[in-house]
Amino acid sequence: MSGLSWARRNQNWLPWVGGAALVAVPLFVIPALSPAWDPLRLAFVWLILWQWNAQISRTRFGPVAAPVLFGLTLLILWEMTVRLFDVPSVILPAPTAIGIALVDQAGTLRGDWVQTVAKGAFGGWLMGSAAAIAMALLVARSDVLRRGLLPVGNFFAALPIVGTAPILVMWFGFGWESKAAVVVVMVFFPVLVNTIAGLDDTTAMQRDLMRTYGASAGQELRYLKAAAALPFLFNGLKIASTLALIGAIIAEFFGSPTFGLGFRISTEVGRLNLPVVWAAIVVAAVTGSLWYGLLAQLEARLTFWHPSQRGRA
Repeated sequence: MSGLSWARRNQNWLPWVGGAALVAVPLFVIPALSPAWDPLRLAFVWLILWQWNAQISRTRFGPVAAPVLFGLTLLILWEMTVRLFDVPSVILPAPTAIGIALVDQAGTLRGDWVQTVAKGAFGGWLMGSAAAIAMALLVARSDVLRRGLLPVGNFFAALPIVGTAPILVMWFGFGWESKAAVVVVMVFFPVLVNTIAGLDDTTAMQRDLMRTYGASAGQELRYLKAAAALPFLFNGLKIASTLALIGAIIAEFFGSPTFGLGFRISTEVGRLNLPVVWAAIVVAAVTGSLWYGLLAQLEARLTFWHPSQRGRA
């Protein structure tokens, strides 16, 4: 009876202990089995980890632990697949090899991050987004600009980045300025279109009510249209944050100083040093995820009144 009560008190921890014990069996206890058993061992670990994920997701730790555990599950299966089937590192390096490359090349990757993200991607994102918002305010007040600029904008947005990046690199040089220029071109029109859509997201009754209260054009923009545009603007900014990283990295393939994430990827691919290539990819992916997450948190704080945010509460 005491054992049953102990299990009830510790039911949130039992899935962690049980899952870890079961996974440890094929990983450490029977590592010397015949290679013929490798697919079965991999399937067994996958099944245990799947059940472990399902149990953890139902506990009070689920909202935080479930995505972390799912990511660890993918890493464990990745590591086992590479080791059990002797996958060459030039095809797919193991996560441990990528982790070692991250540690060994930390100083180099830090300099690459500053060049690509802090200067090229973030600088271009700021300039492109600010220019798009300013242009959206003008377009919202002018039918001539709306009819003339938006079709041209759709044309430029459809231009392939691998075609425009070399031209911009030739215009602005091999420094971070050319990467920022590529990012400006990529983020300008998504932010512009979303902002214009947001500024138009008001009803005739709302606009008539503002005029009835004697609101000026500036007050109508500030208290009505800008508030309506915020959710659309943040959608554009979040899309632009991912495009900014892509644009900056691709632009470095066509000319760069001897550092930068794009330069590192292209150089190390030529040397078949795939762990460092994946380490640079991990740095870019983590940066993009954090950037997107910060924008999502800011959106939740500034647009808490919007139905989409209330629905997530």
